[in-house]
Amino acid sequence: MYLGVSVPGAPWSMTDLDQFERDAGHRATFVAYYTGWRDEFNRYAFDNIAARGSIPLVTWEPWDYTNGTTNQPSYRLSAIVGGAWDAYIKRWAQGVRDWGQPVRLRFAHEMNGNWYPWAEGVNGNVAGDYVNAWRHVRAIFRAVGATNVSWIWSPNVVSPSTTPLSGLYPGDAEVDSVGIDGYNGGTALPWGGWKTFDQLFGETLRQVRAITSREIMLSEVASVEAGGSKATWINDFFNALDNNPDIFGFVWFNWNKEADWRIESSETARRAFASGVAPRAI
Repeated sequence: MYLGVSVPGAPWSMTDLDQFERDAGHRATFVAYYTGWRDEFNRYAFDNIAARGSIPLVTWEPWDYTNGTTNQPSYRLSAIVGGAWDAYIKRWAQGVRDWGQPVRLRFAHEMNGNWYPWAEGVNGNVAGDYVNAWRHVRAIFRAVGATNVSWIWSPNVVSPSTTPLSGLYPGDAEVDSVGIDGYNGGTALPWGGWKTFDQLFGETLRQVRAITSREIMLSEVASVEAGGSKATWINDFFNALDNNPDIFGFVWFNWNKEADWRIESSETARRAFASGVAPRAI
């Protein structure tokens, strides 16, 4: 089982990452961070992660994150397919290629929702645009020889309001692994109350396995304290991973943001996490 984490500051400041690794009792194999298409490739970020013996896991978001709305016409999927961003994509691909070490790239995640401008049904995007954009971006990476990139297709957990996954999957030839994002928001957030692992991930895992046999990771996961026992939830989480051998790793979202997702939100939660990681993490 590979341990990954997203923490505030990383990869520019590693203070919170140092604290997480001490509290978890284990080094993170993947250090995850988010960057939008306002940002050029920055080798320093990758070097900073690799210097710790970890692998960058980059969530690469085609939008202007300072805008924060889904109405961003210049980032429409059709504009990406049409070549408007080819020069930018090529610079990134060349930067990653020249860096030369393994990179996990999560392009345009949570595409089955409606909260980002790359989702179908918003920002002028129509059915089929997402797959075409994915294939276009990956073709540029192939053309420049960026073979050190592993591509993660990463939907959010499904719900009655999300776009069906089958029409968003680019195909096994274009995808190296699947990432699933899901959070137990308990009573701290209006997301349906306290959810067990199977209530949160079960249906999405079933749908993903019907589409592909690619290996799976939980690319964003965490729990709140409110609504149940976070320590018990974490214990059950690790037991559930044991029962799903095609899940090769996870990324814990260790932020105090919409709620306190951190393993350090309580000492009981921290101990449960460290106890779960110890016998499992590589």
